[in-house]
Amino acid sequence: MSGPVRSAARSPSRRRPGGLHEDAAATLIGLAIVAMALAATWTAQPAEDAGSRAAHPKGWRSPLATTIERPQSWADSPLESMRDKKGRGVAAAVLMGMGWVVAVAAAGTALGGRSAVRELPGQLAIAALTCAAWVLSAQKVIHHYNLEYPLWALSVGLLVGNVLGVPRWLARSLSGEFLIKTGLVIFGAEVLFSRLLELGLPGVMTSWLVTPVVLVATYWAGVKLLRIPSRSLCMVISADLSVCGVSAAIATGAACRAKKEELSLAIGLSLFFTVIMMVAMPPAIRWLGLDPIVGAAWLGGTIDATGAVVAAGEALGKEAGEVAATVKMIQNSMIGVIAFAVAVYWAGWVERDAGGPRTSLVAEAWRRFPKFILGFLAASIVCSWIFSRSPEAALWVDGTITGFTSRLRGWLFCAGFVCMGLQTNFRELAPVLSRGRPLLLYVGGQLLNLALTLAMASLTFGWLFKKAVEP
Repeated sequence: MSGPVRSAARSPSRRRPGGLHEDAAATLIGLAIVAMALAATWTAQPAEDAGSRAAHPKGWRSPLATTIERPQSWADSPLESMRDKKGRGVAAAVLMGMGWVVAVAAAGTALGGRSAVRELPGQLAIAALTCAAWVLSAQKVIHHYNLEYPLWALSVGLLVGNVLGVPRWLARSLSGEFLIKTGLVIFGAEVLFSRLLELGLPGVMTSWLVTPVVLVATYWAGVKLLRIPSRSLCMVISADLSVCGVSAAIATGAACRAKKEELSLAIGLSLFFTVIMMVAMPPAIRWLGLDPIVGAAWLGGTIDATGAVVAAGEALGKEAGEVAATVKMIQNSMIGVIAFAVAVYWAGWVERDAGGPRTSLVAEAWRRFPKFILGFLAASIVCSWIFSRSPEAALWVDGTITGFTSRLRGWLFCAGFVCMGLQTNFRELAPVLSRGRPLLLYVGGQLLNLALTLAMASLTFGWLFKKAVEP
């Protein structure tokens, strides 16, 4: 691949004079989508039993649910993915899902001051590759082992980018970080404070006490013991395994300005070990004779992907599945705090220029802080407030999330990972993988995470607050 194309693909700033910063555009678009989805669901308020959870277990049905869907499970032919379990066609909704990706990308292009028409062909190609990644992840054998869409999205992008190459018309449309940032703002609507507090102090202790210890210890080991040259790589790996996987890697990567190759490596390691842990940990919990609730908290605090946490937790029982998911969501809520702490550390100690112009540490940290996190927090606060107002309001928010925002978030994440794969050059990644030190760092950090989280889960859920969390 020629130098100019690769440079275009890795441009650190896609904003043009007069356009919004990428973080600002992601925040505005993400919050607008959440507001639109809430308004659409409100128009479909049921005339009867509007506050009944029994009548509406997943919340009110959102009218937007018919405008977005992912390819369904299939066995022999990919064409089967265009029909759901009841035999109903979903091809139109899948096409509209691709359309939502293009619409969000085009809106970001316009707000960034660039030509939406010029980037449209590349955005259409990215949407098509995203759909291909969804189809691959929906194959029954693959789906059984929970090899989720991020793995296939990265793989599709890596294959196309490193084998076929990325033409200029496609390179100018690669906006993976913007799509993932927008998805994270939308994800804020799913982080509801009342649900995070359902487990109370044991859930908070298990998630919030272990996480920073593992992050700092893993980062220190990477820099001091393994002597990995890139501190940003050490940080994204540490945040990925200690906080909540991909989302934390993206947020901290923005704060420490990690390279796309480093993000791809961290995410790839995370996805690989997530599959192993999801399959191996439930039998290990039974073999160790752990209480299912303690085991569930252990799963929630260590497995990186929320979907894999739910799948592994439900293998121990319905109650365990709920505990595992809640512990993971409590951990997810730390994204903003961790990102800000990394920005402060990077500004004050890692990249502080003693000979440059003097600026305050707070000002420099704020400059580095990924501002889209504010959108994530705003969506979380607003939806949490609405959710707590009444049973009807809770079902309103649930219907909005399950019917539309979580689906769109999945599409945006998938498209973002495709872009990251397209932007990752194996030849540039090879030096990073020298001597296998990043792998050693991830394995060592995850072993520490497993040990400390098990100890904390046993202390909180198994002893100090056992009666409080019993079903």
